[in-house]
Amino acid sequence: MLNVERSTGSDLSGNLFAKGHAALSAGRLIGRDKEDNMSVICIARAFGALGDETGTELAKLTGYRLFDKDHIEQLMAERGLKPGVRERYDEKKPGFWASLSQDRDDYLHYLTSVLYAEAIKGDCIIVGRGALALFSGLPSVLKIRLDAAYDFRLRNIITRFSCDARHAQHLLKQQDHDRKGFYDYFFNLNWLDPNNYHLTINSEWTPPAAAAAVIDRLRQLLVTPDSTAACAKRLAELNLGRQLISELIYHQHIPIHFLEAEVAGTKVTLHGVANTQGAIEAAISAARKVPGVVDVENAIQIVQEFAVMP
Repeated sequence: MLNVERSTGSDLSGNLFAKGHAALSAGRLIGRDKEDNMSVICIARAFGALGDETGTELAKLTGYRLFDKDHIEQLMAERGLKPGVRERYDEKKPGFWASLSQDRDDYLHYLTSVLYAEAIKGDCIIVGRGALALFSGLPSVLKIRLDAAYDFRLRNIITRFSCDARHAQHLLKQQDHDRKGFYDYFFNLNWLDPNNYHLTINSEWTPPAAAAAVIDRLRQLLVTPDSTAACAKRLAELNLGRQLISELIYHQHIPIHFLEAEVAGTKVTLHGVANTQGAIEAAISAARKVPGVVDVENAIQIVQEFAVMP
């Protein structure tokens, strides 16, 4: 993990950034003239730590597509996810009854489907929304965390929401609790652990434009043609797995519970639970018709009288 050491904001956003900008801009063009670029930058950010602003600056610097809260919500809505479901689970730990609902699985499916479908199109930046976990282990994926001291974040929140300190403190406490709970619940991942990131940046000492330059330089050092090719291959498999679940569960409504589609190349292994052999046969038949699938292996188990809470 790299940590950006303390430096004054004026140093980083002034002479240092001005001198390095031309070199960084020239460097990022190397190897970026191909259409098969496949690099993903995941930005996790503490509330009030200027993560969204850094993502915007990074998109300007790299030319990568930016997926923030508004864009991702729009894409999920276009796929059919109800606004109420999204609001109930978005970057927060659900309550007890919500955690037992099918809506929980729907939210995670739509979120994962959107992010994989967009990432497979080429270079992109994803701000929040569990990308840190969903793209974990993939080559050519950079995981960045933006954080800062409590007082700095509090001042940013007061300015952003035009509120008093008391209300800002409430928002900060709630958001910190929600984001930690979101990663704990959906991904069993401690998002505060620095070992989950390539780079942690203190945004109090590193303004968004300077932070973007640092991240872009790291990208140049770590992302290679071999890693982008491997990333593209694995993302294609993950995306195909999501397409299979969408087709079998959300389009054809085949009654398979906890369906997972494990994809390796053109071979698919279906996992899950069904009440009847007929449901399993329907799932296998439907899977074989999904473009990109050649072989289907069944690992779905039959459990009589199995049901989930609606």
